Amino acid sequence: MSETGGTPVTTDESTLVARLSDRFPAASLAVRNLSRQRLRAGLAMLGIVIGVFAVVTLGMLGTALQTAALSELGGLGNQVIITPGDGGENLDQREIQTIRQAAAGGGTVIPLKSGGASVTGPDGQSFGQLYGTTRPGSLFSVEGVPDSLRQGAVIGDDLAAELGARVGSTVEIETNRYRVLAVIDSEGTFSPIRPGSAVVLPPGEFVDDDYTQVVVQADSADDARAIAAGVRERLNGREERVSVLSLTSVLSRITEFFALLNGFLLAIAGISLIVAGVSIFNVMLMTVSERRGEIGVLRAVGIHRDEVLRTLLVETTLLGVGGGALGALLGTTVVVGVALGTRLPLAAVLVPTNGVVAVGALGFGILIALVGGLYPAYRAAWEPPVESLRG
Repeated sequence: MSETGGTPVTTDESTLVARLSDRFPAASLAVRNLSRQRLRAGLAMLGIVIGVFAVVTLGMLGTALQTAALSELGGLGNQVIITPGDGGENLDQREIQTIRQAAAGGGTVIPLKSGGASVTGPDGQSFGQLYGTTRPGSLFSVEGVPDSLRQGAVIGDDLAAELGARVGSTVEIETNRYRVLAVIDSEGTFSPIRPGSAVVLPPGEFVDDDYTQVVVQADSADDARAIAAGVRERLNGREERVSVLSLTSVLSRITEFFALLNGFLLAIAGISLIVAGVSIFNVMLMTVSERRGEIGVLRAVGIHRDEVLRTLLVETTLLGVGGGALGALLGTTVVVGVALGTRLPLAAVLVPTNGVVAVGALGFGILIALVGGLYPAYRAAWEPPVESLRG
């Protein structure tokens, strides 16, 4: 056992360090040089930390927002809304049957009757948007409603709050009384039909036998496109009998917007990394200038220029790896903290795409560090020893 600086070092540890130094001399010398200039190395690394932190934070937040929005709006993108064409007021049974044929095997067809009326509840009166369908559960987020609505009413939560109504209460519409079977959760429902002020009744409660619109809940976005095209082909071949709105196109526009937003945010963050690269370039250039004599001595005693170049590049790589790893860790921690402290779902953060963002930012940080240190290292390695010794 021997002591170095008051710290006992075993023979095995000394042997291991010696072996590592012999096997990786450039790495050993690079670590020694960085440890002698901790402040300057720390400042250079700080630039990489800030740049990678910005890329990871903005990139992961943008991806998480896009994932959360598409998850919430996914059901809306699978809907096809069919209403009467120019001059029409209702859809007859033949048209509805044609729509069912176009949607066969690809979605659920929900014919709707609609209207408006004053609704009276236990604590007051308000206007309600009336809908007639036997399948409210297919359109709205609602619990406790039977598979087929044959009696009673399902009302929106906003209207229920105004009327003071709840499940089991009675509401009155044009002298007719209906028992409230369930309340629609408007926050959990994404539909072109207004859920908060809705009153869903059995279709038989409406005077008119025809339907005012049809909602097709497709099984997927591709099915929604196919159904919309099929309805147009079958019903609008000669004249525009119906108007067909596929909300898949709206969802595609939202996806394009988030992709553009993510690209913009990453571009801004990338500027921070480029600034960090300039900082490392400056630091390495100053370091090489101050160590010209040391480098000249190394070259004079037989150290090859490739070894000098390798040592300096290892120094910049260590700065990039250390700063990139710390920046990626801090950025990920901040994004997870934002998700835990807000309504952003944590599952939207922990997606594979965000893992790619973190790894990509780390790799970009290392690349920027290498580019920043390449010219100073090349200049130092290829300078003649005599010129370096002159200082």
